[in-house]
Order: sequence, then structure tokens, then C-alpha cells
Amino acid sequence: MKTNMLFILGLSFLLLACGDERPEKLQANTRTAEYLTTNLGENLDTKALANAAILSEYARLLSEDKPQLKPLLTALSRDATRQGPMYQGLLQRLKTLKEQPQVLGDIEAQLFESENLIAASDPALFNDALSDPINVIADLSQGELARVNAISKQQSLQANAAADNGAGSQLVGNPGYGQWQTNSGGTSFWQWYGMYSMFSALSPNRTRYDSWSSRRDYSYYNDVGRNRYTSPQQVKSQDNLAARTKKKFANKGGFRSPYAKSKTGASRMSTSSRQAQQTTSFAGKSSYSKAKSSSSFRNSKTTTSRGISRGK
Repeated sequence: MKTNMLFILGLSFLLLACGDERPEKLQANTRTAEYLTTNLGENLDTKALANAAILSEYARLLSEDKPQLKPLLTALSRDATRQGPMYQGLLQRLKTLKEQPQVLGDIEAQLFESENLIAASDPALFNDALSDPINVIADLSQGELARVNAISKQQSLQANAAADNGAGSQLVGNPGYGQWQTNSGGTSFWQWYGMYSMFSALSPNRTRYDSWSSRRDYSYYNDVGRNRYTSPQQVKSQDNLAARTKKKFANKGGFRSPYAKSKTGASRMSTSSRQAQQTTSFAGKSSYSKAKSSSSFRNSKTTTSRGISRGK
């Protein structure tokens, strides 16, 4: 009886020592993400982010010069506040992580999402992401207002052999502003949400997904921030659309994902954004699990005696 009890205690200790630490890590990450999103909101309230202040000022200045654009500019300026689609998107994703984590998938998917939320709530990263709506307004001003964190429109179009998709092109593909809709013929077009629908009147043609994918221009969201400012469900929708389009064009010269190659266009980015740009190919694997895998690989190359010694 005593021997059995010792065996059970020893087995319990071994299970604890080798237990899955990811649930505890997930809880800690969720608390961190909640704190950081709250802090980010406070930064937006006080216009502590430089680009939030610029976005508000650009919208005000162009509204005075082109009052007919005021409804659209007012909508764009919301990104400098808690009410903007970028910040609201973070809050919705955090709510899902806290209240319905199972919809994200297994514990690994949940942990991966928690790390993305922590990164996206970095004020420096969010500040850089605001360059897209700022540069949309800059382009609407016909050069009267300077772009931020990006080369000129003409330089960018030339460098990327890109097509000019008209007003608001930096926001095409970003689910905070619109969505891809597929017609009965299987062709997908970009559809702006109501408050941004004025872009349709300002652009000569509707943006087709297949042509946009092959000749899109640089934007912060599509080339740097997509993995941080897109929910897992939205990423899945984007990937499914790319897969369907690839199948459709299989016999017509092929199709490449719009994210297969990063475009040229950034003139300046924070350290946070540069790091984000270098770590876009996560394949849905959290840094915790990558570190564990790396550790397991290193341990597998050691001798048994050394492994036992480390376990003491």
C-alpha cells in the first residue's frame, strides 16, 4: 500500500513537472492585453500618439478646404479615437478571447491571438498603423498635405508597378473599412462600409480582387500590420477568398495571394513595426510553443545522462 502511494505521488509530481503551462500563460497574456488596450485608449483620449493628432488635424483642414468631403473625413478621423474601427476591433477581439476563447480554436490558437493583441496594443505600432488613413487624406488633398511614414504616391506606384485604385486605396483589403463581395459570376469586388461609401463616388472604377491582388500598392495594413490588426476569423475569410480565386484562375495564368510579396513604400517605421514586419510568418504558432519546440530540439541532441542531470 505504501509502495503504491509513493508511486502515485511520484507520478503526480512527474505530471506536474511536465504539465502544459499554456493555460496559465494564456491567462497572463489576456490580463496584459487588457491592460495595454486600456492604456492605448487613454493615449488616444489625450492625443498622446503623434499620428492621432495629425489625423484629426488633417481631417479638420481638408474639411475646411473641401466641405463636400466632411462626412468622409469625419469618419476617417474616428481612428484617432476609441470609436475608430482599429481600436474597436481590438476590443472585440479581446472580448472574444476572454468570453468565448473556444471559437478561436485550441489553446495554441488562443495563445497566438493573445500575443497578437499584446503587439497590436503597442502605442508605437498603433501610431504607425494610423499612417494609412492619414495618407488617404493627404492624397485627397492633392499634395497640399504631406504623407507620413510613406514615400509619395507616384514614387510608390512606380516602385511597385502598381495600379492606381483611386481614393482610399490604402484601406482596400482592410476589414475595418469594407469587405470583399463576390457576385454570381464568381468575381469579387471591394465594397465600402456605409460611412466610407463616398470613396465609391471618388474612384472611377470598382476594385476587383484579382487585379488588386496582382497590382496593389503599398499600405501599412497590407504590408506590415495585417497579422496584428485582423481577427483570426477575418484572416480565415481572406485566406479562403485567395484560395477560391487561385482555383478560378488556375487555367488563366495563375494567381498569387496579395500578401505573397511585401510592397515598397515605407519611409519610416518604429522599431515595433520593423519587428512586426520580420515576424509575419508565424503559421499560427505562439512564441511560447516555438521556444518549447526549439528547446526540445536542442535537448534531443544531448546525451541521455546530460538530460537526466538537468532534470535533477
